[in-house]
Amino acid sequence: MGPLTGVKVVEIAGIGPGPFCAMMLADMGADVIRVDRAGAVRGPAPDTPHFDVLQRGRRNVALDLKNPDGVATLLDLVESADALIEGFRPGVMERLGVGPDECLARNPKLVFGRMTGWGQDGPYARAAGHDINYISLAGALAHMGRRGEGPVPPLNMVGDFGGGGMFLAFGVVCGLVEAASSGQGQVVDTAMVDGSAVLMTMFWALRSIGMFDENVRGGNLLDTGAHFYDVYECSDGEYISLGSIEPQFYAELMHLTGLADDADFAAQMDSSRWPELKERTADLFRTKTRDEWCEIMEHTDVCFAPVLRMSEAAAHPHNVERNTFIDVGGVTQPAPAPRFSRTVPEVSQPPAHAGQHTRDVLLDWGIPADRVDSLLESGAARAAE
Repeated sequence: MGPLTGVKVVEIAGIGPGPFCAMMLADMGADVIRVDRAGAVRGPAPDTPHFDVLQRGRRNVALDLKNPDGVATLLDLVESADALIEGFRPGVMERLGVGPDECLARNPKLVFGRMTGWGQDGPYARAAGHDINYISLAGALAHMGRRGEGPVPPLNMVGDFGGGGMFLAFGVVCGLVEAASSGQGQVVDTAMVDGSAVLMTMFWALRSIGMFDENVRGGNLLDTGAHFYDVYECSDGEYISLGSIEPQFYAELMHLTGLADDADFAAQMDSSRWPELKERTADLFRTKTRDEWCEIMEHTDVCFAPVLRMSEAAAHPHNVERNTFIDVGGVTQPAPAPRFSRTVPEVSQPPAHAGQHTRDVLLDWGIPADRVDSLLESGAARAAE
């Protein structure tokens, strides 16, 4: 029973950050129903779960939102919901007849969460885009990469999930808390550009005091410029990571690498020496395997960790002891986070197929049985049964 048990959410099916937000809410105990297109139902649901782990923990209903009866059914679901989340381009929900005005008219306490890349307004609002574009415009991508090289796009965690899905989840929960006291819902405009910009807040602070040079990619403290904050290749081709920023941690690094008496390494924060010291540090770490460096540095205050692939991370003793990864429907995946001492989150079910729970969801959410039968017969709703 997670901390959001009792909260009811309607998720309009989409990709990326919207489903990630819905997964987070469902992981925390919310009753989230995913509304898929009726056309996505291809027959009876297979015996195996849907492959997309982002869809875990919630039931799936299929509606035809181009059919007036499908639209009316969605609005009936909205009437019973605490929140709705959607990730269409601006104006799509309005054209379908299920925009904020229609939904809030049916349920004035509804929190209407909107997820886009550019936001609901502005010159870019109606243009297509992806994570790489949003973090570019946010002023984030320009600063990711190594000295003398171009920007290196990270996996789409920064825009889609960090600056997008997590901010949508945060915004929805904030809206729910406010609605509990005011009795009024509202629209939450979540843009990946906005969220990604917020993730850069610390670097704006460092820039303001001259501690981050925006014109030198890969030359600053936290962007691989420093020899003590980087990843290094080992003799076996694997990698380790260092983050020995504080003086006491740097001293431990010097001690365990045998460099404590090397005068060249004494001036830790002399950035003019960093390129030379990085070369020497790289040469040093190439003298041993990753496992050998783990034997020396794991569980110390060096601020050290091996760079692990996903499969290695799932098998690492630390993650195994904490159950950081779990098995749901035969698929290894990250466990819900964060952790709660009393209202413990859990994954209620594996990912569902389109329309797998249409009949049960409509009945559970108050649609009369004869109307459910009529919707299924007309095609306004479809069930994978």
